[in-house]
Amino acid sequence: MVPWLNISSFALTQLFMLIGLLGLIVPVYPGLVVMWLAALGYGIVAGFETLGEANAAGIVIFVVQSVLALAGTLVDNLLLGVGARKGGASWRTIAVALGAGVLGTIIFPPIGGIIAAPLAVLLLEYGRVQDWQKAWEALRGLATGWGLAYIVRLGIGFLIMALWWIWVWIS
Repeated sequence: MVPWLNISSFALTQLFMLIGLLGLIVPVYPGLVVMWLAALGYGIVAGFETLGEANAAGIVIFVVQSVLALAGTLVDNLLLGVGARKGGASWRTIAVALGAGVLGTIIFPPIGGIIAAPLAVLLLEYGRVQDWQKAWEALRGLATGWGLAYIVRLGIGFLIMALWWIWVWIS
């Protein structure tokens, strides 16, 4: 690869990796997807093979990054639901809150989902049990799951970036 293209692809990939990592602070921003797309772009430009055609470390690293990005996205939703459930929310409330979060994000990006999901948990649980205290407990459970999911996603984001640095170093 031409040296200027190598430096440019490194700089752009690093920029998008950082944007994705910082984007993980916002609960509905797909930071892991942005980081995965940056790695994909780097693989397309720089090549997935490293140290010659015989070594497939680049593709192996990209596959691991893909699995991590998918796992991070799934664990995010799982921990939100588990947290709300531990707080006393019904499965129906959790499903509706997930849908409300997705719809809220689509209709009023980027904060619509951040408002819609917790509001759905609070109102649906109050409607179900007719007790504000129990509804707030379900909402606290959701918030606890949200916080735990943030920590896990951030760790996965750092791991995806570290794997990309290894990929760059060995290529």
